[in-house]
Amino acid sequence: MTGAPRERRQLVRFAFYRLDPVFRRLPAAEQRQHKEEFAATISAFAERVLLRSYSLVGVRGDADFMLWQVAEELDTLQALQTALNRTRLGAYLAVPYSYLAMTRRSIYEIRDAEPGHTGLVIRPSQARYLFVYPFVKTREWYALPMGERQAMMEEHIAVGRRFPSIRLNTTYSYGLDDQEFVVAFEGDDPAEFLDLVMALRESQASRYTLRDTPTFSCIQMPIADMLDALGGEAMGADAAPAPRADGLVAACALRDLPPGASRRVVARGEVVAVFNVGGRVFAIGNRCTHARASLADGTVDAATAVVTCPWHAGRFELATGRAIDGPPKAAVPVYPVRIEDGTVLLGVPEMTVAD
Repeated sequence: MTGAPRERRQLVRFAFYRLDPVFRRLPAAEQRQHKEEFAATISAFAERVLLRSYSLVGVRGDADFMLWQVAEELDTLQALQTALNRTRLGAYLAVPYSYLAMTRRSIYEIRDAEPGHTGLVIRPSQARYLFVYPFVKTREWYALPMGERQAMMEEHIAVGRRFPSIRLNTTYSYGLDDQEFVVAFEGDDPAEFLDLVMALRESQASRYTLRDTPTFSCIQMPIADMLDALGGEAMGADAAPAPRADGLVAACALRDLPPGASRRVVARGEVVAVFNVGGRVFAIGNRCTHARASLADGTVDAATAVVTCPWHAGRFELATGRAIDGPPKAAVPVYPVRIEDGTVLLGVPEMTVAD
């Protein structure tokens, strides 16, 4: 007799990278090319790896960005890292932290669980932040009767449900890595997560925590923005040349922006989303004012000239930059556009530094 087929699980890796500052002293064109090559390498694995990119610039001193990777096979994660190592940017990267884990069903009964949630499949949200840490319990925990552990886990879960805006992803590392679990909390408000952790400290299960550090507060960004946060030259073949005498900046050729198209360009150091809506060209700040998603990747309603953010469905008027729906409250910048000799020109002001 053969047993029941094993449930299919996913391999999960949280890989943290640190940039060698020498990279920022390379010629600007090389910096941009290296970033583009790195991003293209990640894109080549899009059908084999579910990946989310996060920046830690300004948050930690020992890591600059993190790639949350989910794959069906361990070999796929190894192949991705090998490919990244072979890029020119990879030569300037170290991996100070890397946590390997796997999905599986919880051994505890979770009442009123999310419908369809088994713990076997990672479904990342588009939350602005991800809070990640490895986790190890004491051996005394495993010596407790199952009924006692179930009761303490029910208390633990009840505390978590007091903070519904925070979403937990638990993955298991037994025998695969040094920790027992890797936990990753998604949310849009760091204060909510801080309050949750404080409340969990008072739960009975907390007495059996052996280790839950280091802790990483990660800011979700599109890959291009994550790489540009490293410093150096902004990436993208659309990086604009120097401003003309009239102050306008050439963004792209109009033939490369047909009706219905949008693209991300860089002008005077600003990242700008440019849209062609039925022959009318609009230019606004690329980053959503709620969670910094790339608006160039959003969906445009041609009838109203309104773009919908791809993350939290915030909506912005392309003509005014005004936020009209969803979580965003603040408007995005709007830049004047002129079409001249088949070139899209933008009126982006020069960046200034306050005294």
